[in-house]
Amino acid sequence: MKKYFLTFIAITLVTFAWVSCTDFPVDEDGLLITTRGQCYVGNFELLGVDFQTVRTKAAVIDTTAQTINVEVFFGTDLKNVYPQFSLVTDAKLDPKIVGKVDFSDLANPKVYTVISGNRLVKKPYTVYVTVQAKP
Repeated sequence: MKKYFLTFIAITLVTFAWVSCTDFPVDEDGLLITTRGQCYVGNFELLGVDFQTVRTKAAVIDTTAQTINVEVFFGTDLKNVYPQFSLVTDAKLDPKIVGKVDFSDLANPKVYTVISGNRLVKKPYTVYVTVQAKP
């Protein structure tokens, strides 16, 4: 009886492990691929090297035009800032942000692509940075 019980447990565990691995697909980054098709930026932050905001006011995010407009304080070192995006659930950002980013070339704004949870919808967001007028 004990032998049959152990065999049953072993088969159950193997079946569970096989089913768990195939039910939840992941992408090349190891992130779960879901059925969500939403694809937008909910919030944007720009931090200085001291991890304090360098924004003068809240960023203006236009999800229709897919733009982000942010004004920073006069004197901000735009070669060393940390952008932070808050995305809709299960979405991801390309390119990935892995550290400081150089936003100093104001004539050529940065473009980040938001990719939906199902990985089928991709929307490029352009980040426009302006510097507050000299006080």
